[in-house]
Amino acid sequence: MGSEIDLFDITIIGGGPVGLFAAYYAGLRQMKTKIIDSLDQLGGQLATLYPEKYIYDVAGFPRIIARDLVKHLSEQGLQYGARVCLSETVRTLRHDENHNCFAVGSEQGEHYSKTLLICAGAGAFQPRKLPLAAAGPWEGRGVYYFVSNMAIFQDKRLLIIGGGDSALDWAMNLHGIASQITIIHRRNQFRAHEDSVARVLKLGTPILVFYELKDLVVTDNKISGVVIFNNQTRQERTLPVDAILPQLGFISSLGAIKNWPLNLQGQSILVDHRMQTNMKGIFAAGDVAGFDGKLKLIATGFGEAAIAVNFAKTYIDPKAKAFPGHSSEMGPQAMTTLASDNPATMVS
Repeated sequence: MGSEIDLFDITIIGGGPVGLFAAYYAGLRQMKTKIIDSLDQLGGQLATLYPEKYIYDVAGFPRIIARDLVKHLSEQGLQYGARVCLSETVRTLRHDENHNCFAVGSEQGEHYSKTLLICAGAGAFQPRKLPLAAAGPWEGRGVYYFVSNMAIFQDKRLLIIGGGDSALDWAMNLHGIASQITIIHRRNQFRAHEDSVARVLKLGTPILVFYELKDLVVTDNKISGVVIFNNQTRQERTLPVDAILPQLGFISSLGAIKNWPLNLQGQSILVDHRMQTNMKGIFAAGDVAGFDGKLKLIATGFGEAAIAVNFAKTYIDPKAKAFPGHSSEMGPQAMTTLASDNPATMVS
């Protein structure tokens, strides 16, 4: 068999909301579980991109701040003792013949697992930057692509650029914090939910359609305004602003995973109805998983994670049932026993 290894039942690649819920379900099925994430904290985009943003479409919460959702998911997901490896990027994949398992390589070495569940979200991501050279020197001191602390915009005149959910959500979340908010969008159609657009308009926030950013106005070494133009009429306007929040989407990449022998469609890993990829024993869930009828929502990702974990369990143990029963039928004593049988171990 070769040298002894630390073998896990399931290794989850990605510690975002879907990965954390998958860890909970794996613990429920008494699977020895590991989470690997390239970030230095759990929570994925919720933790790094918009920790103070409200999330409205998670069942059971009319609205919840992203950092609080991450806190709850972490508490739930780690209760059975999943091992967590942060600041570690997966690179290679091979099948270890000696131990009949997968070996996933990173800069820290190899991880051995009977099954893999890829919950990498959109993969590695970075924001789409403003196509304006003058904006570069002002990143982090007037031009912000992320919001780690809403107090940055206290009593500021804020310009939000974009027409997606993030742009509209920030307009709602920062209402009452910024002294004034204006949205510009290059089209008159929005990618955001219709309800979000209606809510923002109800707040009285101006939304200027067909407008794009042309230049910055700088006074006393700080941003004091912007020049915008109508891409239909070419008319220009100057708006007094103190801060700019571009929400133009993100550029994402699967990184080294795209070189693994998995069936891909764009940035998605194709899966079947069991959330299994073309490689037996490797599953995918959340935004990274692709199939007919896919909806990229946290809510649907939770369901995909449960499906993937339960069928990973049957892959390891063909005698196990895919359906574990309802957690409400297990009782607190059974749940406590499960947790005590798998003590928590955290590694960095």
